[in-house]
Amino acid sequence: MTHELYFFYCLLLLVAFLYASVGHGGASGYLALMAIFSIAPNVMKPTALLLNLFVSATSFIQFYRANHFKWKIFLPFAIASIPMAFLGGLVLVNGTMYKRMLGGFLLISAIRFLVFPNFKVAEIKKSNIALSLLIGAVIGLLSGMIGIGGGIILSPVLLLLKWTDQKQTAAISAAFIFVNSVSGLAGQISKGIHFSEDMLLYVVIAFAGGLLGSYFGAIRFKQPVLKNVLAVVLIMAAYKLINI
Repeated sequence: MTHELYFFYCLLLLVAFLYASVGHGGASGYLALMAIFSIAPNVMKPTALLLNLFVSATSFIQFYRANHFKWKIFLPFAIASIPMAFLGGLVLVNGTMYKRMLGGFLLISAIRFLVFPNFKVAEIKKSNIALSLLIGAVIGLLSGMIGIGGGIILSPVLLLLKWTDQKQTAAISAAFIFVNSVSGLAGQISKGIHFSEDMLLYVVIAFAGGLLGSYFGAIRFKQPVLKNVLAVVLIMAAYKLINI
């Protein structure tokens, strides 16, 4: 095993830890790593979604046990996003366009870590079902097309709308990512997908990082310095993808 591969595995563990600590599955981070290490796009999408399933489920359980999950807010988003994520998974995007779209989403992910890590919601406002359905549908479609769970988009939206606090946002995002990843992966399976030969090891490493990250995120503390480092990595990956 080369030193480069060892480095990839270490970064994969770190990405899973950091994303799970804020209720995310980490697909944008995994995609960033795979882009940096020049993994083929047809492998990137299903790989990221599969890793998402394990990490987001682990994260959701931890935040749910800590009583941060709100069904009333989650359900409208999920109802609209699940079918749209499946449709998005059916869409075949050419390699160049896919990389540029992914680069844009990685920038959004980086902004999420840089701008919103300590975002305070002074007063929780009542959610709007119609707006939730619209937002869920749009995020679901994009999630299936790109190969992400959509939590990286949903979480800042929830905070900006002031419908949830940080912990509630993390809990809802984790569940949202899981259902979208299942739906998007189902769409891709129906079209034919490709997994890496090292997928089992990827899952074990991401699952371990997700367990640790979700525990510290839901129960103890966050890691702002490491999240800033991750944001820089995402920006580097985005730059590489956009300027191809």
